[in-house]
Amino acid sequence: MFLPEFPHSSIPGSEKFQFLGYIAKGSFGPILKVKDKFKENTYAVKMVPKSEVLRLGILQQSKEEVIIQRQVRHPFLHDLQDCWQTQNHLFIMCDYCSTGDLYTYWMMIGQFAEDAVKVFAAELGSALGFLHDFGIMHRDVKMENVLLTDQGHLRLSDFGLSRRLEGGARTFTICGTMQYMAPEVLSGGPYSHAADWWSLGILLFAMVTGNFPVPPEPHHSTMLGKVRSFPYEMPETFSPPLALLLLELLCKTPAKRLHTLERFQHQTFFRGTPFDSQLLQKTPMELILELKHRPDREAKARRGLDSEPFQDFDCDLLGSPVTSSIDLPPTPTGSLPLKNSDEEVFV
Repeated sequence: MFLPEFPHSSIPGSEKFQFLGYIAKGSFGPILKVKDKFKENTYAVKMVPKSEVLRLGILQQSKEEVIIQRQVRHPFLHDLQDCWQTQNHLFIMCDYCSTGDLYTYWMMIGQFAEDAVKVFAAELGSALGFLHDFGIMHRDVKMENVLLTDQGHLRLSDFGLSRRLEGGARTFTICGTMQYMAPEVLSGGPYSHAADWWSLGILLFAMVTGNFPVPPEPHHSTMLGKVRSFPYEMPETFSPPLALLLLELLCKTPAKRLHTLERFQHQTFFRGTPFDSQLLQKTPMELILELKHRPDREAKARRGLDSEPFQDFDCDLLGSPVTSSIDLPPTPTGSLPLKNSDEEVFV
């Protein structure tokens, strides 16, 4: 199988890259930490077996992922550096974020103060607004997909479930991570970009409280019932501006939900907060930098996963099977991959 979106590489990967370890166990294959022997830079490389692409019916989505990432560049998005294919695998290479992901720090600290949440919310809202201006839905906004820079600022990552919707198009595929899914996604659609803003609301609610508003259920129909019946009342510990923001993000009616960056920026919660990317990143996130050096961070990042799932993996990037310890956190298995192509409805 040859995908024209991925340049063909006839050069053995081991001649160009030094394998440093496994970062994560992704939904469709491992994510590797590699060093470019010529540029001396470190990267994260998602490696997807072509056999899995065919077995899971994600051919179009694999193409869409790199097409989207080639077209968008933003300070709060995780940049694509390169992509290629060999006989057996597809490779997607991005910058390596040594600080890890937001979920690890959330588990370490339990909950974040509103001041820290305000910065993360402004950065993530800016990223979503930028994507939506290009018609792109992320469809898997969650803490595990929020990577952190050396200064503790965020980069929204993993465009494996992203989808471009033209004009007033809507889609129906149930995909994403159960606890973050908007009710219209859980019901099988139709839905559009407003679903990403719901996911942002869930993420912010969990960051501040230390808990998700609704525990996960094994099936999306059961989860839908709980999401529809849950009142989404804001705890009294929330400041009124934060409570108002989350009530607007977690509105169950998509048309009434806060779903534009302009409306997001004008929330009282962000009064005095600049939405300029340089100003937002001017001050390091000291809390993240302090937690990064805590002795328990590595264990929290591993989340109980050892190297065994990767033993004897067929890795033609390296020239031969390898075994290694895992470097950073695995991608949770809560994401629902696309099993078939989307249908669209235009309004």
